[in-house]
Amino acid sequence: MTSDQIILFGLFGFVFALLLWGRFRYDLVAFSALILGVVLGPIPAEDAFSGFGHPATLVVALVLIVSAGLVRSGAVGLITRTLVDPERGLGAHITFMGAIGGVLSAFMNNVAALALLMPVDIQTAKKAGRAVRLSLMPLSFCTILGGMVTLIGTPPNIVVATIRKDTLGEGFRMFDFAPVGGVTALVGLAFVALVGWRLIPQRDGEGAISDARQAVKDYVAELSVPEGSPLIGKRLFELYEPAEKNDVAILGLVRGGQRRYGTQRNTLLESGDTIVIEAQPEPLDDFRTTLGLEFAGEADQKRLSAEGAGLSITEVVVPESARIAGKTARSLGLAWRQRTILLGISRQGRSIAREVRKTTVEPGDILLLLTPEGEGEAVADWLGTLPLADRGLAVTDASKVWLAIGIFAAAVALASVGLVYLPVALGMVVVAYVLTGILPLSDIYDHVEWPVIVLLGSMIPLGAALDAAGGTALIANALVGLTAGWPAWAVLTVLMVVTMTLSDVLNNTATAIVAAPVGIQMARSLDVSPDPFLMAVAVAASCAFLTPIGHKNNTLILGPGGYSFGDYWRMGLPLEILVVATSVPMILLVWPM
Repeated sequence: MTSDQIILFGLFGFVFALLLWGRFRYDLVAFSALILGVVLGPIPAEDAFSGFGHPATLVVALVLIVSAGLVRSGAVGLITRTLVDPERGLGAHITFMGAIGGVLSAFMNNVAALALLMPVDIQTAKKAGRAVRLSLMPLSFCTILGGMVTLIGTPPNIVVATIRKDTLGEGFRMFDFAPVGGVTALVGLAFVALVGWRLIPQRDGEGAISDARQAVKDYVAELSVPEGSPLIGKRLFELYEPAEKNDVAILGLVRGGQRRYGTQRNTLLESGDTIVIEAQPEPLDDFRTTLGLEFAGEADQKRLSAEGAGLSITEVVVPESARIAGKTARSLGLAWRQRTILLGISRQGRSIAREVRKTTVEPGDILLLLTPEGEGEAVADWLGTLPLADRGLAVTDASKVWLAIGIFAAAVALASVGLVYLPVALGMVVVAYVLTGILPLSDIYDHVEWPVIVLLGSMIPLGAALDAAGGTALIANALVGLTAGWPAWAVLTVLMVVTMTLSDVLNNTATAIVAAPVGIQMARSLDVSPDPFLMAVAVAASCAFLTPIGHKNNTLILGPGGYSFGDYWRMGLPLEILVVATSVPMILLVWPM
């Protein structure tokens, strides 16, 4: 081995040892290895930060922003209400979501499929009161598995088909991958749903129910029935079922500025009625979006809607010295002075009998404020209140739900047929979301998981340097020499194992580029058809489940799922073994040597 190869193999060993140890955060470890690679020489200084402009890094950042836009527009809520039942058991939920993800990723880029379903899974986990880490990794793995079914499902399939055409004169067709990839995907999905999620380590105190923020009591809040609402003429009790599904309690009704006596369950709703509810902020917004209700009276709603930059929800605690203590929101002129609506009050479990905006605020109350985007802190300061830790609460603008879905679907379609490069397509979505007001410009960078970006941007130059220094070729040559004289099925198995290992370290496209020619060379040395070896490379290059850096989908869930580097192999290792055990017999059956 050359000195550069020794250094790079040593750096990779250094990185994986520290990441598995978990003592230092993954972005610091990866960036330190990158800097060491530059200082020691294997990585040219001019290429040191090329990973931060790499398409894989950009895709991860853009997908996180696009996902935030889909949530903000209400698209994710629409999908959740239509398809997902939070009361399903975890195994059934993973089966359902994994099947949808697998089918989608067979016909669209698997990163885009995960981008669409990831926020749905996160919201469902919150509603079900479970840790999102238990379902997000299975969803990622299922979208990776589904991509193996068709030519366009994942880049390694395209690479392998192209190399076959260049070498043998004809490439693979659209569904040539389906017999092997489909069976492998189904077996993988069954494992992930029945066994795999149980292998994911849990963290103490995780889950929506145990979240410390849930210590805040439910807010008593008000939602208005707008003109033309389909709810007009319905009885109030007809809203109980959707309220229960959204974890909302309906307390009563306000009409003509007066709180009506009792529950009013049989009262026919009229335009301008105000429904009094008790809920947490997220369920409150979900319930409002589901039924098409408004936050406030018509004048206040129009005043806030004219802001154009979006709305956000701020939670504040009222100290004794606060300006609003002992006053009502209406007497203080909160709506017209600060363009802010008091949505709800949480008062240590005591009921609030009057309208929220006419209720005298007491020290110790927690207020839920609807403010123009980015002005929450200024309003809290003006009120003399203390803002709680930011939860990233945003207001869903349901009027743009189909616009958001249409923009995303159009971009994915253009990328899927090859008219637009995927990172460019996702960039177009982000620009369109900002220009149409779906996602405020001030929010864009808040949704990027920067430690994940640093990890990916640091590891890509290390992988490229290993390839350029001949490290991957060294592995390939050693593989050919090792398997000399072995039976064909054993050689095929070894090729898959080594390709999977490389894919866990390198980008899966780069792995396919390196491994496919090696597979052809092995087939020629055995004097057999190269097709089973190319299929083995296509499957193995896609199935990178041991680390968060081998596949963009695994990187994408690292931050939102709260995973550590060492969490992936626990489910990923048995899944990779199962993939090899399933795909090798299928390859030999469908693509005989």
